[in-house]
Amino acid sequence: MKKTIVSAALGALALGVAFSSPIKAADVSACLITKTDTNPFFVKMKEGAEAKAKELGVTLKSYAGKVDGDHDSQVAAVESCIADGAKGILIAASDTKAIVDQVKKAQDAGLLVIALDTPLDPATAADATFATDNLLAGKLIGQWAAATLGDKAKDAKVGFLDLTPSQPTVDVLRDQGFMIGFGIDPKDPNKIGDEDDPRIVGHDVTNGNEEGGRTAMENLLQKDPDINVIHTINEPAAVGAYQALKAVGKEKDVLIVSVDGGCPGVKSVAEGVIGATSQQYPLLMASLGIEAIAQYAKDGTKPKPTEGKDFFDTGVALVTDKPAEGVESIDVKTGTEKCWG
Repeated sequence: MKKTIVSAALGALALGVAFSSPIKAADVSACLITKTDTNPFFVKMKEGAEAKAKELGVTLKSYAGKVDGDHDSQVAAVESCIADGAKGILIAASDTKAIVDQVKKAQDAGLLVIALDTPLDPATAADATFATDNLLAGKLIGQWAAATLGDKAKDAKVGFLDLTPSQPTVDVLRDQGFMIGFGIDPKDPNKIGDEDDPRIVGHDVTNGNEEGGRTAMENLLQKDPDINVIHTINEPAAVGAYQALKAVGKEKDVLIVSVDGGCPGVKSVAEGVIGATSQQYPLLMASLGIEAIAQYAKDGTKPKPTEGKDFFDTGVALVTDKPAEGVESIDVKTGTEKCWG
């Protein structure tokens, strides 16, 4: 079965209803704060923000942490945005709990704060969230992995390559979603690591990059060399995991699934490095975020969530060339047409 789960086009259409009139904001400034400026996901997010800002005449300043998890740099960036008199902030937070006080300070100064990709904790701390349905993204790859393994899923040995020790919401949602999709009881849905399913070998953190993925995979192999399913927070971590497996001749014995849908990641699916990945649309998140800030500056209107959800859903689709019965997906060719980075 090959279908688009929630198309990015539908997301754009839905928000277009809210922003039906042309917006020009020549005297409006905005900030984009991402986790890093090297991950292709955030590179594309920045491109989307810059293009929309140029179109609308918004002055945009961009900030990023030195590495994923660099909370202090994001705090300093928020301070700079407040001091500069920005009208709004788009932020993909590294520490979704710790940043809340700083976000409140920005809101008290009159700024609209929109979380991109990663909901704050609590999510209501932001004025709005534009994101992938990360729980669904996790469910899709969990369902696909379980369906692909068939009867062998009940005896699988599963490892989780997570993001950072602070457990940002995007990490928790993808993890828990995978477990639900795979048939593992996640226990507390707001926490990673409290599960007691005997199939779980363990969790390790990657900082969302290849080196971290490689080291985390090596650590899990030491726990159990027979591990055969790996959930990864993103595709760079997945590539690192594959490198570690290949180094010990186990790359064909382990099913790797991921989330992102960047062009390098979709290529990894085509090459068999990743079995399936859930594709998200960062350019759309950021461009719609800039549009929302411009609208807010114009008349004080704040963006509304997608009907039935507490955030604005920018779409997700499972990408694989090995479709599984009962799991909606698109093929690599279609994923390549939609990819980024």
